[in-house]
Amino acid sequence: MRFDITVLGRYTYLATIVFWGAIAGLLLRRAGALGRAAKTIAVLYPVAYFWDWYTLEVGVFDIVERTGYEVAGIPIEEHCFIVVVPSLVLGFHETLHDVSEPDTDSS
Repeated sequence: MRFDITVLGRYTYLATIVFWGAIAGLLLRRAGALGRAAKTIAVLYPVAYFWDWYTLEVGVFDIVERTGYEVAGIPIEEHCFIVVVPSLVLGFHETLHDVSEPDTDSS
């Protein structure tokens, strides 16, 4: 069964980002890693912003379902995306690798 969320129109992409961002936030909170994740994302953000701006500028991809609001040359959805993707990765990482457990994988 597939859910059709395109009924949200130009807010479709933003809605999916908010959904996954909420999951990322819950995972990071559960792992007690909100602060560490925020630092990592703050460092990654400028690189990701430039990468996103450039690929949009040269036409590598186009976002069809978007709100139409832009900040600093990229859609607001992309700013959210730049935060949510690493948050989700870090949330899963921190959840899977509890920092209170010793790392037995190091060789």
